[in-house]
This record gives sequence, structure tokens and C-alpha cells, in this order.
Amino acid sequence: QAGAQATGDQAGAQATGYRAGAQATGYQAGAQAIGYMGSAFADGPEAVACALGKDCKAKGTLGTLLVLVERGNWDGTGYPILDVKTRRVGKGGIKPDVWYVLRNGKVQEA
Repeated sequence: QAGAQATGDQAGAQATGYRAGAQATGYQAGAQAIGYMGSAFADGPEAVACALGKDCKAKGTLGTLLVLVERGNWDGTGYPILDVKTRRVGKGGIKPDVWYVLRNGKVQEA
């Protein structure tokens, strides 16, 4: 349940572990969650929130790019990547300040 937060232009925050959370605020900020059930939140112009681990979720403010990874079940060495999708908050029905996940190849509200 680690947490990381960064604020400022091109700020970056990464959290790894069970239910880890990362938050980044600022121009071109980036937040990345890796691990099981992590969460990433990014806020700012050209910000990116990446949900890269098993059952991770991401959200952002208007204009944020979400990167969502869907992983399969444990195969003895890891959780294999099944799919990756990107969406921009404010386009295509993606709402600001709402958590999103990738399930069965579809971007869904968490």
C-alpha cells in the first residue's frame, strides 16, 4: 500500500505494490501504478496516468491521457499482458475524476 505524490512541471510519481497509489500534478505530469490493484491519478495539461499492473485503475482531469493495461492470471512467472488501451479524458465518453480499468478489452468505469 505504498504511495507516491509529485507536484510541478513534468512531475513523476510511481508506486509499486499491493494497492499502491501514485498521484502527479503539473504540466506534463505522469503517475504510474504497478502491482496488484494499484491506482494512478494525474492532473494537469498533457498529464498521463498509467495503470500498468494487475487490476490497476487510472483517472485524470480534463485532457489527461489514461494508459490502461489488462493482465491475465498468474502463469507461474507473472501476469501476462492481454491488452493495452489509451483514452483521453473528456473525449469518447471518458469523464474527468472517474476511475477507469481495462476489462475484457474494454475501457470501463471501475
